[in-house]
Amino acid sequence: MIETADTTPARARARFRLPGPLFLLFVALPTLAALAYFGVLASDVYVSESRFIVRSQDKATPTALGLLLNNATLSHGTPESSAAQSYLLSRDALSALNHGNAYARAYTRPGISRFDRFDPLGLAGSFEDLYKYYEGHVRVDSDSTQGITVLTVRAYTPADAHVINEQLLRLAETTVNHMSERARHDLITTSEREVFDAKAAARAAGAALARFRNTAGVIDPEKQAPIQYELVSKLQDELIEARSDRRQLMIVAPQSAQIPALDARIKEIETRINEQSGLAAGNRKKSLAAAGEEYQRLSLESDFAAKRLAASLASLEAAENEAQRKSSYVERIVEPNRPDSAIEPHRARGILTTLVFSLIVWGVATMLIAGIREHGS
Repeated sequence: MIETADTTPARARARFRLPGPLFLLFVALPTLAALAYFGVLASDVYVSESRFIVRSQDKATPTALGLLLNNATLSHGTPESSAAQSYLLSRDALSALNHGNAYARAYTRPGISRFDRFDPLGLAGSFEDLYKYYEGHVRVDSDSTQGITVLTVRAYTPADAHVINEQLLRLAETTVNHMSERARHDLITTSEREVFDAKAAARAAGAALARFRNTAGVIDPEKQAPIQYELVSKLQDELIEARSDRRQLMIVAPQSAQIPALDARIKEIETRINEQSGLAAGNRKKSLAAAGEEYQRLSLESDFAAKRLAASLASLEAAENEAQRKSSYVERIVEPNRPDSAIEPHRARGILTTLVFSLIVWGVATMLIAGIREHGS
C-alpha cells in the first residue's frame, strides 16, 4: 500500500500527541508541586544527635538467678532509662525548653519556610499545638540490647539544633538524678524513722526500769536474792549457836546472869531472820519475790528495746550502703553535635519518589478507565 501525503502527518500527530488530562492530573501536577516544594519552598533542616546511657553504681556480687533476671530485663531497659526517655517526649520537657517562649521562637524565625514554620498563619499557637509540632522534631530511640538511648533534634539552624539537644540532655540528667535522690531519700528516711522510734522505746524502757529500782529499792532481784538467802542462813547459824549456848548455861548455871543476855540476843537474831526472810520471799510489796515479776517484765522490755535499736541501726547502715550502691546517673556516650550542613529534606529523593508514585497512580487510573470503556462498549 502506498502512503499518501495526507496519512503521514496524521501518524506523526498520533505519535507525538500531547499528554492527556490524566497524565497532567496524576503526574505533571504532583511532580511540579514536588519540584516547587523540595526545590524552592522547603527549608534546610539541621540534625543534632547525641547518645547516652543510664548507669547504676550496683557493685553487688550477682547470683546465678540475679544474672538470669538481669539478662531478662536488659531487653526492656532499666526503669530510670525508660523514665528519661518518656520525660524527653513529655509536655514537661517542652515546658522547660519553652521557658520564656524560647522554643517557639526558634521555630518561628522569618527565615523558615511557611510550610515548615510553627503556626505560620497565627491561628494555632496553643501549647498543645506546639507539643504536636515538638513531637515531629524530637525523636528518642533506644537500643534495647545495649541500653543506649539516641536523642535526635531537628531544627532550622545549626545553633538551635545543638542548643535544644544539649538542653534536653541536661533535663534527662536532672530527671534521673532526681529519681535517684528521691529513692535514696525515701529509703534512708524510713530507716531513720525506725531508728528514732527504737531510740524512744529504748529510752522509755530504761527510764521505767530505773524508776522501778528507785521505788522498790532493788537493783536486780535475781542477783540480790542469793545474797539475801545467804544472810538469812548466817543468821540462822548464829541463832542455833545462841540457843545452844543458852541450853548449856541452863544446865551448868541456871542462875547465870548471861542467860537474859542470850535471850535478848536470840530474840534479836529471830527478828532479823524474820525481816530478811520477808525481804527475800515475804508477802510484802518490797520483797524480792514480789518485785521479781515486775522487774523481769521491765527487764525484758528493756532488752527487747535495746535489740530493736541495734537492729534499726544495722538496718540504717545497710540502707545507706544500698542507697549509695543503687544511685543512678546519666553517662553521655556521644555529645550533641553542631551540624555544619543540612541533611534534610532529601530533595532529589523526594522529587523522584513523587514522580514514581505519580506514574504508578497514573498507570492504574489509565488501566481502570480503559477497562471501563471496554466493558461499556
